[in-house]
Amino acid sequence: MNTQPDIASGESAQAAQDAIAEEFAFFGDWTERYQYLIDLGRKLPPFPDALKRDEYKVSGCQSQVWLVPGGDAQCMTFAAISDSAIVSGLIALLLRVYSGRSAQEIYDTPPSFIESIGLAQHLSPTRSNGLAAMLAKIKEYTRAAI
Repeated sequence: MNTQPDIASGESAQAAQDAIAEEFAFFGDWTERYQYLIDLGRKLPPFPDALKRDEYKVSGCQSQVWLVPGGDAQCMTFAAISDSAIVSGLIALLLRVYSGRSAQEIYDTPPSFIESIGLAQHLSPTRSNGLAAMLAKIKEYTRAAI
């Protein structure tokens, strides 16, 4: 499964979130959903060690997370990785929703998929804080581009 947005299809960030909700609805329990998250994280593109620098490290995450912005206000991209399998899966979801989109679309799109798939209730407090920190970093990069 591709974790990057299909720009050519014109899929919006909201459509990506709707697709994520449909995919997660397919699984019967959270054990299967966690396994799916881990699988998504394993499919992230390779992340160069040279980018694992403090300037890209996301503070507020229990695990180590690096988030690198690219592009410009017309089309922002993000590359990211974590040393945690589940957090890498969360990153894959965030990239699918937000990477490859205009800064304005990113800024205007709340992460509704978190509630719709029940993530808020099934993440530990430290992972929830880390997810919030990653979202805040994406918004920070987006504000700078606008």
